[in-house]
Amino acid sequence: MDEIEKLERWTDSGAHWRVVHRTPDHVTIALITCTGGEVAEWVKSTDEDLLSWLGARRSSDD
Repeated sequence: MDEIEKLERWTDSGAHWRVVHRTPDHVTIALITCTGGEVAEWVKSTDEDLLSWLGARRSSDD
């Protein structure tokens, strides 16, 4: 499963994600639980498709 699909499935299940660090060629995303707002997992990536898909969004709420 690629990172975009992972983020989409995460939000489809009712949870959230948030970008915690971004550079032009790297992103770190926190996967936040829907039950307690805790970080369940980290996604760290240099994938250009993911960076393009994210655009200027900072979270799944954007």
